[in-house]
Amino acid sequence: MEFDVINILYYCAVILLFTKLLGIATRKIGLPQVVGMILAGLLIGPAIFGQFDLGAFKGLVAPNPVEMEVLKSFSQIGVVFILFSSGLETDFNDLKKSGAAATAIAIAGVLVPVALGTGVSLLFMGGDFSNEKLMNALFIGMILSATSVGITVETLKELGKLNTRVGTTILSAAIIDDVLGIILLSIVTSLGGGGNIATTLLKAGGFFVFTIGIGIILRILFKHLSQKYPHKRRTGIFALAMCFFFSFCAERFFGIAAITGAYMAGLMLSGLNDTSFVDRKVVISGYMIFTPMFFAYIGISADFSNFKSSELIFALVFVAVGIIGKIAGCGIIAKPFKYKNREALTIGCGMIARGEVALAIYATGQSLIYYEGKTLAGIDPLVPTILLIVMTSILCPIFLKLVFKNQTHETVEISGDKTTIHTEAIENPSEK
Repeated sequence: MEFDVINILYYCAVILLFTKLLGIATRKIGLPQVVGMILAGLLIGPAIFGQFDLGAFKGLVAPNPVEMEVLKSFSQIGVVFILFSSGLETDFNDLKKSGAAATAIAIAGVLVPVALGTGVSLLFMGGDFSNEKLMNALFIGMILSATSVGITVETLKELGKLNTRVGTTILSAAIIDDVLGIILLSIVTSLGGGGNIATTLLKAGGFFVFTIGIGIILRILFKHLSQKYPHKRRTGIFALAMCFFFSFCAERFFGIAAITGAYMAGLMLSGLNDTSFVDRKVVISGYMIFTPMFFAYIGISADFSNFKSSELIFALVFVAVGIIGKIAGCGIIAKPFKYKNREALTIGCGMIARGEVALAIYATGQSLIYYEGKTLAGIDPLVPTILLIVMTSILCPIFLKLVFKNQTHETVEISGDKTTIHTEAIENPSEK
């Protein structure tokens, strides 16, 4: 079976048009654009129209298997762009300032939701603890690990709480959270490929030594390049070459997820003079073509022909444990670091939002749950993942506004050796 490049051009046109229109629509109602992009994929693909007897019509985008592989390749490049941009936006200074509290909160914010998600998945699989189903359940639990930094930051800005002690802790923990989640994903996917724990950890260690070693050298070169030729397109091109090279090496030589390589490439280039310039170029390159392809492909490739009511129940439970896991894990760990009860609750609520990284984890780990188009464990986490993003995007701002209500607004001013804390009561933080 062959593919017609003219068909691919048509698919690209439809995907870009509908993802943008639906993305704008969902943003208007307060949801992330990624939700609209996924819905666009569901609406234009065979996921919904394929359930009806409409003759030869299976959707506006109904590619044959070979054409589907082409779209899949575009989507995989898109997810590499997403993680590269996330790495570029990670601030080393924030990581340095985060301290033990944010690090401990981030660790709990990964491990507790993953453990709960894995346990719930095993229960819905019938309590089968075979190695195959355990790996499937662990991967599904991994989807709960990430925190959407973007949603959290926008909410804290709106509430005027970004520069407070609690706000800084939430932001730092969310950043570390994503780093830990990506590392854990790499280990899980490597184990899912048939490796043992010792070999997997050795490969993971080798990968990080490789990327940090090469990355430091390239960082020095990029620093020199950006100082000598600031804001030149060549800087963005070289950065993308580094991103793709790291992604290739991660998967091919270390058995680590390609998106981890992309993230590490971005991380090694973060904080330079031209980092924001490179990030803008990456956003333009990615979000013009490849990133919409990634989100739309998830919807287009969805298959609801065997969808069961039990899967909807699982989706609701999955979302519930995802929210509880973040609030409980992060909130409880915050207490030993002298955060008050409401502050600990606020930190937990600020960590519940999920976004594109959760979808990136889903897309990366598909090989662990699918075999010849069927789910190995009887659970397809696509619907739970989409529901998780929608619900947490709505609930995160609501929860934060509730817990911040009537709290004092605390800012820290440092002048020389003198530190001053300004405290101001706020009745309605969103209006400040």
